[in-house]
Amino acid sequence: MDRTPKDEEREERIDNEAVVDAYDSEERAIGWHVYLDERLMFPFRARCSVERLISPLRLGDKVEVTGMAPEEECEREMFVLTRWRGRDLAVPLAQLEGIGVDEETQEAIEDWHYWVARGYEF
Repeated sequence: MDRTPKDEEREERIDNEAVVDAYDSEERAIGWHVYLDERLMFPFRARCSVERLISPLRLGDKVEVTGMAPEEECEREMFVLTRWRGRDLAVPLAQLEGIGVDEETQEAIEDWHYWVARGYEF
């Protein structure tokens, strides 16, 4: 059972801006990629708020997010690019929280976290 309460305002924004006119999973993934790419103000600092087996980041690690990962890397979930040990690394946006980001970036990150927490899929 989902523990994240439904937020009608956020639902409406996601429906009308992120996944508008998306009829299948590929279109929803592309819609989310475009939505985030347009609203996240790169670069920005972020902190790892949850560890994931697919990511080398540990709880509390700080990274600089430099952009969205390529679309082909975001077919199942949204990934952002960071610098990690001298190379670009794509990490799940769901494991990051912004540090000192502007309102639009914060809202977009929270929209994605909400989507994930509600158990929605592409």
